Amino acid sequence: MNDQLDWLLGSDEPWTRYRTFLDLLDLPVDSSLVQDARREMIDHPSVRRIVDELANWPGYALKRHNDAKHPLYKLSTLADFGLESTDSGIQQVIDKIRAHQSPQGAYETPILIPEAFGGSGREMWSWVLCDAPTLLYCMLAMEKGEDDSVDRAVEHLADLVAENGWRCTASPDLGNFKGPGRKADPCPMANVYALKALALTDRYKSGEAVRLSTEMLLTHWQRRKERKYFLFGMGTDFAKLKYPFVWYDILHVIDVLSKFPWVHADPRFFEMVAVIIAQADGDGLYTASSMYQAWKGWSFADKKQPSPWITFLVLRILKRSGQFVPTL
Repeated sequence: MNDQLDWLLGSDEPWTRYRTFLDLLDLPVDSSLVQDARREMIDHPSVRRIVDELANWPGYALKRHNDAKHPLYKLSTLADFGLESTDSGIQQVIDKIRAHQSPQGAYETPILIPEAFGGSGREMWSWVLCDAPTLLYCMLAMEKGEDDSVDRAVEHLADLVAENGWRCTASPDLGNFKGPGRKADPCPMANVYALKALALTDRYKSGEAVRLSTEMLLTHWQRRKERKYFLFGMGTDFAKLKYPFVWYDILHVIDVLSKFPWVHADPRFFEMVAVIIAQADGDGLYTASSMYQAWKGWSFADKKQPSPWITFLVLRILKRSGQFVPTL
């Protein structure tokens, strides 16, 4: 077995072992190893704590989209781990999300945008492309089977794409709101979120909208010294390894891009991957180089010790792109 795999499977993180069995070793879902890790994950005190917190969905109004402690990102982290609607406490959250779907099709969350930024200055149920695709990702990842509500949200998101990817777009009821950038520019964050959601769909995962968006992100890397879009740059902070997937950083971007096979041979993709690989320690393990204080206590929010989860994420990127071959 690869030494890194041996280390991952020996970790005390059942979500890491569960995803390692499924995504790196390609074990079947009904394997006893997979099922045992899954049960341990669902019953883990840290996971149960998040599920219990999400019972109060939607929590408080979203005021900034890099608020890592917001319920939106706690839910998406559970979706990353692999929790589903059949797990205790999740269906109730999904039902609450479905109950707030805009006339356009996007899922809504309470938002408070100050008047100075073109908002109303008051809390309201609405959507922007910094949150609606994350809600859609959670619905797609956690809810199994056909769902007309999810289909409407998927089609709405795909229809919003422009020739240079997704731009800063918001619900009509938010009036003149637009992020701090040029109207015709793509929004890097919206593109990452949208790609993550549409990668889970059969109809759009290799379609034109997705291809336009992957090119947008690769071009941003290519022109990183020249351009920032909506204040999103690709400098020193971008290159730090960070989880949960909340904001625009290299691990988030490459994890999403790696889902699309046509980027794997692109030199711009390889350049970004190389930046990540360079951060491995002598044992090929990875440590967070930036962290969200709201997640202190989790391995991926520890800048002193290698993180099993972050190491797993990197190895999965390498496996998807043919740069790592796991063996039992």
